[in-house]
Amino acid sequence: MTRQLYEQELLELRDNVLALGSMAEKAFLDAMEALRDGDADWSRKIVEDDTNINAKRFEIEDRCLFVIASQSPVASDLRHLASILYITTDLERIADHAEGIAKINILLGDEPLPRRLGYIPSMADRAAEMLRGSLKAFLERDVDTARRICDADDEVDRLQDSVYDESFRSMIADPSTIQRNTYLLWTAHNIERVADRCTNICERVIYTATGRMQEINVSKY
Repeated sequence: MTRQLYEQELLELRDNVLALGSMAEKAFLDAMEALRDGDADWSRKIVEDDTNINAKRFEIEDRCLFVIASQSPVASDLRHLASILYITTDLERIADHAEGIAKINILLGDEPLPRRLGYIPSMADRAAEMLRGSLKAFLERDVDTARRICDADDEVDRLQDSVYDESFRSMIADPSTIQRNTYLLWTAHNIERVADRCTNICERVIYTATGRMQEINVSKY
């Protein structure tokens, strides 16, 4: 493989990672919208479509491993390819968390939520912003943006604490809401994990750019 073809392979891998990221983002946003609307049929479609996201992940991994095996890359190229393997896993897991939210909505069925979703939409908005930012940081190998996104995870954690506090208060005040509030807790957990996956992506961006691996996803409050 010539250097020109090799560079083309790297560009195609990058574009496929961004495509996978777009698929994961859509699944997450759709899952939240279906939850807000109480649309179980939409949620079932999200669950069904997760197989396409899994297939895309495996396609990227196979191609990445082929490039590593055939080109024996070194230095920044090797870091970049290794990071792609990890990032595709995190993006696929983000889609899994979206699937989890969709399944929660299916479990709710016709049951009314114990209240409006409270802090959950704000959590989801922050996590979606983190996802978009982490993909931008990956595209541009932007260390500063990656670090800012990691810092933003604290806000998602604080909102999750607020969801937990409100849910437990509601359970105590009215035990008949325990099951429905439990579903809200599960939803908040899935959103928090989406944010954590975004910090993982950003840590890989920093590693690709600097050659230094460090854990940045550490709560600061």
